[in-house]
Amino acid sequence: MITREQALAHLQKYNKEPFHIEHALTLEGCMRYFAETEGYAHEADFWALCGLLHDIDFELYPEQHCQKAPELLAEIDAPEALVRAVCAHGYGICSDVEPIHPMEKYLFAADELTGIVWAAAKMRPSKSVQDMELKSLKKKFKDKKFAAGCSRDVISVGAERLGISLDELMEKTLSAMRACEESVRAEFTAICGNGGETA
Repeated sequence: MITREQALAHLQKYNKEPFHIEHALTLEGCMRYFAETEGYAHEADFWALCGLLHDIDFELYPEQHCQKAPELLAEIDAPEALVRAVCAHGYGICSDVEPIHPMEKYLFAADELTGIVWAAAKMRPSKSVQDMELKSLKKKFKDKKFAAGCSRDVISVGAERLGISLDELMEKTLSAMRACEESVRAEFTAICGNGGETA
Protein backbone atom coordinates (compact mmCIF):
# COMPACT_ATOMS: atom_id res chain seq x y z
CA MET A 1 0.00 0.00 0.00
CA ILE A 2 1.34 3.41 -0.89
CA THR A 3 1.78 5.88 1.94
CA ARG A 4 -0.01 9.16 2.27
CA GLU A 5 3.34 10.96 1.90
CA GLN A 6 3.98 9.17 -1.41
CA ALA A 7 0.50 10.02 -2.64
CA LEU A 8 0.79 13.71 -1.73
CA ALA A 9 4.21 14.01 -3.36
CA HIS A 10 2.86 12.37 -6.50
CA LEU A 11 -0.13 14.69 -6.55
CA GLN A 12 2.19 17.69 -6.35
CA LYS A 13 4.36 16.29 -9.13
CA TYR A 14 1.47 16.59 -11.56
CA ASN A 15 -0.59 19.35 -9.94
CA LYS A 16 0.73 22.86 -9.30
CA GLU A 17 -2.47 24.94 -9.41
CA PRO A 18 -3.66 25.90 -5.91
CA PHE A 19 -7.26 25.16 -6.87
CA HIS A 20 -6.43 21.57 -7.79
CA ILE A 21 -4.40 21.04 -4.61
CA GLU A 22 -7.25 22.38 -2.48
CA HIS A 23 -9.81 20.24 -4.29
CA ALA A 24 -7.70 17.10 -3.83
CA LEU A 25 -7.24 17.76 -0.10
CA THR A 26 -10.98 18.40 0.24
CA LEU A 27 -11.92 15.14 -1.44
CA GLU A 28 -9.37 13.33 0.70
CA GLY A 29 -10.98 14.67 3.86
CA CYS A 30 -14.50 14.00 2.65
CA MET A 31 -13.73 10.43 1.64
CA ARG A 32 -12.17 9.72 5.03
CA TYR A 33 -15.31 11.11 6.68
CA PHE A 34 -17.59 8.98 4.49
CA ALA A 35 -15.59 5.84 5.28
CA GLU A 36 -15.77 6.53 9.01
CA THR A 37 -19.50 7.29 9.03
CA GLU A 38 -20.71 4.68 6.56
CA GLY A 39 -19.24 1.60 8.22
CA TYR A 40 -15.89 1.44 6.44
CA ALA A 41 -13.65 2.96 9.12
CA HIS A 42 -11.14 0.14 8.62
CA GLU A 43 -10.69 1.36 5.03
CA ALA A 44 -10.57 5.08 5.85
CA ASP A 45 -6.94 5.56 4.84
CA PHE A 46 -7.59 3.91 1.49
CA TRP A 47 -10.77 5.90 0.81
CA ALA A 48 -8.83 9.07 1.64
CA LEU A 49 -6.02 8.20 -0.80
CA CYS A 50 -8.58 7.69 -3.56
CA GLY A 51 -9.94 11.17 -2.85
CA LEU A 52 -6.46 12.71 -2.78
CA LEU A 53 -5.42 11.23 -6.12
CA HIS A 54 -8.73 11.22 -8.01
CA ASP A 55 -7.74 14.09 -10.34
CA ILE A 56 -4.06 13.17 -10.69
CA ASP A 57 -4.13 13.59 -14.49
CA PHE A 58 -6.57 16.49 -14.85
CA GLU A 59 -4.24 19.49 -14.68
CA LEU A 60 -1.74 18.34 -17.30
CA TYR A 61 -4.00 16.11 -19.40
CA PRO A 62 -7.55 17.55 -19.23
CA GLU A 63 -8.45 16.04 -22.60
CA GLN A 64 -7.33 12.61 -21.36
CA HIS A 65 -8.86 12.82 -17.88
CA CYS A 66 -9.22 9.35 -16.33
CA GLN A 67 -7.44 7.90 -19.37
CA LYS A 68 -3.94 9.02 -18.40
CA ALA A 69 -4.44 8.31 -14.68
CA PRO A 70 -3.53 4.57 -14.75
CA GLU A 71 -0.18 5.39 -16.33
CA LEU A 72 0.61 8.10 -13.77
CA LEU A 73 -0.54 5.98 -10.83
CA ALA A 74 1.58 3.04 -12.03
CA GLU A 75 4.64 5.16 -11.23
CA ILE A 76 3.93 4.70 -7.52
CA ASP A 77 2.59 1.16 -7.83
CA ALA A 78 -0.90 2.24 -6.83
CA PRO A 79 -3.15 -0.75 -6.09
CA GLU A 80 -5.64 -1.79 -8.73
CA ALA A 81 -8.61 -0.80 -6.55
CA LEU A 82 -7.30 2.76 -6.27
CA VAL A 83 -6.72 3.04 -10.01
CA ARG A 84 -10.20 1.69 -10.65
CA ALA A 85 -11.79 4.20 -8.26
CA VAL A 86 -9.94 7.10 -9.89
CA CYS A 87 -11.15 6.02 -13.32
CA ALA A 88 -14.70 5.32 -12.11
CA HIS A 89 -15.21 8.88 -10.81
CA GLY A 90 -15.36 10.02 -14.43
CA TYR A 91 -17.95 7.42 -15.47
CA GLY A 92 -20.21 8.54 -18.28
CA ILE A 93 -18.09 11.62 -18.99
CA CYS A 94 -14.55 10.51 -19.72
CA SER A 95 -14.51 6.91 -18.52
CA ASP A 96 -16.46 3.69 -19.04
CA VAL A 97 -15.44 2.27 -15.65
CA GLU A 98 -18.65 2.11 -13.64
CA PRO A 99 -18.64 2.97 -9.92
CA ILE A 100 -19.68 -0.22 -8.11
CA HIS A 101 -18.11 -0.23 -4.62
CA PRO A 102 -19.61 2.22 -2.08
CA MET A 103 -16.26 4.04 -2.01
CA GLU A 104 -16.38 4.54 -5.77
CA LYS A 105 -19.97 5.74 -5.56
CA TYR A 106 -19.15 8.33 -2.89
CA LEU A 107 -16.17 9.59 -4.87
CA PHE A 108 -18.33 9.90 -7.99
CA ALA A 109 -21.15 11.66 -6.13
CA ALA A 110 -19.12 14.05 -3.97
CA ASP A 111 -16.52 15.23 -6.50
CA GLU A 112 -18.65 17.80 -8.31
CA LEU A 113 -20.72 18.65 -5.25
CA THR A 114 -17.71 19.74 -3.19
CA GLY A 115 -16.94 22.22 -5.96
CA ILE A 116 -20.34 23.87 -5.56
CA VAL A 117 -20.05 23.86 -1.77
CA TRP A 118 -16.61 25.52 -1.77
CA ALA A 119 -17.69 28.09 -4.34
CA ALA A 120 -20.70 28.94 -2.20
CA ALA A 121 -18.66 29.00 1.03
CA LYS A 122 -16.18 31.48 -0.39
CA MET A 123 -18.97 33.94 -1.10
CA ARG A 124 -20.10 33.88 2.52
CA PRO A 125 -18.85 36.47 5.06
CA SER A 126 -17.31 33.60 7.05
CA LYS A 127 -15.61 32.09 3.95
CA SER A 128 -16.53 28.81 5.61
CA VAL A 129 -18.84 25.82 5.33
CA GLN A 130 -19.32 25.73 9.10
CA ASP A 131 -22.36 28.02 9.01
CA MET A 132 -23.76 26.91 5.65
CA GLU A 133 -27.22 25.39 5.75
CA LEU A 134 -28.80 22.92 3.38
CA LYS A 135 -31.35 25.43 2.08
CA SER A 136 -28.53 27.81 1.10
CA LEU A 137 -26.70 25.05 -0.78
CA LYS A 138 -29.90 23.95 -2.54
CA LYS A 139 -30.45 27.50 -3.75
CA LYS A 140 -26.95 27.58 -5.27
CA PHE A 141 -27.46 24.11 -6.75
CA LYS A 142 -30.61 25.22 -8.57
CA ASP A 143 -28.84 28.26 -10.03
CA LYS A 144 -27.21 26.65 -13.08
CA LYS A 145 -25.06 29.73 -13.67
CA PHE A 146 -23.43 29.39 -10.25
CA ALA A 147 -20.30 27.20 -10.37
CA ALA A 148 -21.45 26.28 -13.86
CA GLY A 149 -18.55 23.89 -14.36
CA CYS A 150 -19.91 21.56 -11.69
CA SER A 151 -22.32 19.07 -13.24
CA ARG A 152 -25.68 18.91 -11.49
CA ASP A 153 -26.55 15.82 -13.51
CA VAL A 154 -23.52 13.92 -12.23
CA ILE A 155 -24.37 14.88 -8.63
CA SER A 156 -27.98 13.75 -9.06
CA VAL A 157 -26.93 10.46 -10.64
CA GLY A 158 -24.42 10.03 -7.83
CA ALA A 159 -27.15 10.30 -5.20
CA GLU A 160 -29.25 7.76 -7.10
CA ARG A 161 -26.34 5.33 -7.28
CA LEU A 162 -25.90 5.61 -3.53
CA GLY A 163 -29.62 5.02 -3.03
CA ILE A 164 -30.10 8.27 -1.14
CA SER A 165 -31.91 11.52 -1.85
CA LEU A 166 -30.13 14.55 -3.27
CA ASP A 167 -30.85 16.38 0.01
CA GLU A 168 -29.23 13.57 1.99
CA LEU A 169 -26.15 13.62 -0.24
CA MET A 170 -25.88 17.38 0.26
CA GLU A 171 -26.24 17.03 4.04
CA LYS A 172 -23.61 14.28 4.19
CA THR A 173 -21.21 16.31 2.03
CA LEU A 174 -21.71 19.45 4.09
CA SER A 175 -21.00 17.45 7.25
CA ALA A 176 -17.89 15.93 5.65
CA MET A 177 -16.58 19.31 4.57
CA ARG A 178 -17.25 20.85 7.99
CA ALA A 179 -15.31 18.00 9.58
CA CYS A 180 -12.22 18.43 7.42
CA GLU A 181 -12.27 22.17 6.65
CA GLU A 182 -9.76 23.21 9.31
CA SER A 183 -7.21 20.53 8.44
CA VAL A 184 -7.63 21.13 4.71
CA ARG A 185 -6.99 24.85 5.12
CA ALA A 186 -3.97 24.27 7.32
CA GLU A 187 -2.33 21.86 4.90
CA PHE A 188 -3.32 23.90 1.85
CA THR A 189 -1.61 26.96 3.38
CA ALA A 190 1.46 24.88 4.23
CA ILE A 191 1.70 23.67 0.63
CA CYS A 192 0.65 26.75 -1.31
CA GLY A 193 1.18 29.55 1.21
CA ASN A 194 -1.23 32.45 1.67
CA GLY A 195 -0.54 33.40 -1.93
CA GLY A 196 -2.37 30.25 -2.93
CA GLU A 197 -5.63 31.42 -1.40
CA THR A 198 -8.36 30.69 -3.93
CA ALA A 199 -11.12 32.77 -2.40
